[in-house]
Order: sequence, then C-alpha cells, then structure tokens
Amino acid sequence: MTDRKVGPKARALMHHFESCKLLAYPDPATGRKPYTIGWGMTYYLDGRLVKLGDHITQEQADDMFAQLVERDFAKPVSAAIGDAATTPAQFGAMVALAYNIGIGPRVWIFGLPKGFRQSEVLKKHRAGKHTEAARAFGSWTRAAGQVMAGLVRRRAAEAALYRSDMTEVARLTFNAVT
Repeated sequence: MTDRKVGPKARALMHHFESCKLLAYPDPATGRKPYTIGWGMTYYLDGRLVKLGDHITQEQADDMFAQLVERDFAKPVSAAIGDAATTPAQFGAMVALAYNIGIGPRVWIFGLPKGFRQSEVLKKHRAGKHTEAARAFGSWTRAAGQVMAGLVRRRAAEAALYRSDMTEVARLTFNAVT
C-alpha cells in the first residue's frame, strides 16, 4: 500500500459541493440534526458534535477540514482499499464520497447505517472493476429517502474524477473545479 494523499482536485470538489458556512445549520434534507458547520463538518476535531448556533472563523473551518479529511477519511479509505491498484484521482474521488456518506463501521452490524466500507464503489474498486466502481457512485443519491438533484450531480462529478475525466468534472462543477 502506498502513501496515498488527497489531491487538490478532490479537495476542490469537496469544497465546491459542501460550500463553507461559518454558522451552524441543520441538515438541508431534514431541517434537523445533524447540524453542520464549515466545510460540511458535523463534529469538531475533539469529537464534539456541532450544535445549532455554533460559530467558527474561516481559518478554523479550513484547518478543521484539512485535519478531518486526512485523519477521519483519507486514512480509513486507504486502509479499506488496501493494496488494490489505485490512481490518485480514484483515491481522491473515493475520499470525497466517504466525506459525504461516512466511512461506516469496520464490520457490518445490523441496524447501523452503511457507509464507504460497505459500498459497492469499494467492492468493485478492490476487485479491479473500475468501470463498475465508477457507476456505483450513482447509488448514493438519496437523502431522507428522496433522490436529491444536488447529490445526483455530486456523485456524477465524483465518478468523473474517479475516471480522471476532468472535462466532465469541470462541466458538473460549472468550471469551479478544472
């Protein structure tokens, strides 16, 4: 397993779809918990959950994002991938997916939500079925039981990054990620 890093395109993709809010807000799909702050973060570096009314600075948001992406997403995604051949773009796309859907439990336990570790994206990628893995991003488009247009576009952009199709990434992000 190589020392995998989340590249600037993947970070820019996450920033594009999360946007940054310095005042905590409720989940857009439900209008309730989990509350989110900064670049789509629902908890702080020390593990405390974000509460409605919390406020942070731009510097805090950027620092938290950088640390959480590396500690809580890049490392677990890399471990889940194991020694499967993985391009930097594929790795970045899978981290971007995990950042939005969660990592999930190490072992499937009935009743717990699925996440990246239980995803078809990971299973197909580890099997070397990259075309099928790219297609599997599209299975994560629901929030609160409803297909969300923003998630459809986000998953398409992540799949495009996975395929290293930067022309499609640029189109799906309105040229924000090139």
